[in-house]
Amino acid sequence: MNYYELLFTTMPTEDYQQDLLINDLAGIGFDTFEMVDFGFKAYIDSSTFNEQTLENQLAPYRKMFTFTYEINLIPEKNWNEVWESNFEPIQIRDKIWVRATFHPHKPEFSYEIVIDPKMAFGTGHHETTSMMMDMMLDADFEGKKILDMGCGTGILAILANKLGAKDITAIDYDPVCYESAIENAELNGITNIKAICGSKEVIPNEQVDIILANINRNILLDQIARYSDVLKPNGDIYLSGFYESPDLDIIKEEASKYGLKYVSHKKTKEWVAARFVK
Repeated sequence: MNYYELLFTTMPTEDYQQDLLINDLAGIGFDTFEMVDFGFKAYIDSSTFNEQTLENQLAPYRKMFTFTYEINLIPEKNWNEVWESNFEPIQIRDKIWVRATFHPHKPEFSYEIVIDPKMAFGTGHHETTSMMMDMMLDADFEGKKILDMGCGTGILAILANKLGAKDITAIDYDPVCYESAIENAELNGITNIKAICGSKEVIPNEQVDIILANINRNILLDQIARYSDVLKPNGDIYLSGFYESPDLDIIKEEASKYGLKYVSHKKTKEWVAARFVK
């Protein structure tokens, strides 16, 4: 099949605004995204693409912030090359090896995760995902009950399983991510991840030991009260998807209202992943 590649250039804008664009593009058939300097690339099957539908979907955002895009046709013969070139394997310390289905197996790593990269989000390449995984290596997941919010491809839920978690709920409001999490759990031979499509309203009324939430500042602020509701006393919560300044202080202040005490954070470029304890 032929694909269209749309290169979006976003003028200085907050990360969550770019996420809004991507979420709406996924809703009209775009199924693969790649982050690049000053924006992102979005891919869609040419038989699905309709430029008027695209413009209708993007119209509300033109009043909110500035962005442009250009359209390129990728012939069928080049698609696999583009697909594979966008997804290089990554490693976290000398412990975690994240690869796509077309990359080699490396048994020397303690934890190997196979991801079918239908979307770039959650493959481990973004700083927020890799920092979350790095922090998880220092946590105790053995026998724990886990909630993964904004699960994307399910990579953090899969790592939680490999670190010994016994029961994992993975939630994402994007149907593509929801389906991807299910498929990737199967790829890794994992049966204890329950995927749910939705947002904070679908979080089960069950107490959990650890919460993983790699989303963005505004969604975290909206959902943090619900996180506290279901987190056990002394439970850990790991948050990412935001910047050190001004986001971290804003999140600290909101978290403290619900009994969540800041412990530490990591920073890569301007991105932050932080640990809180209830």
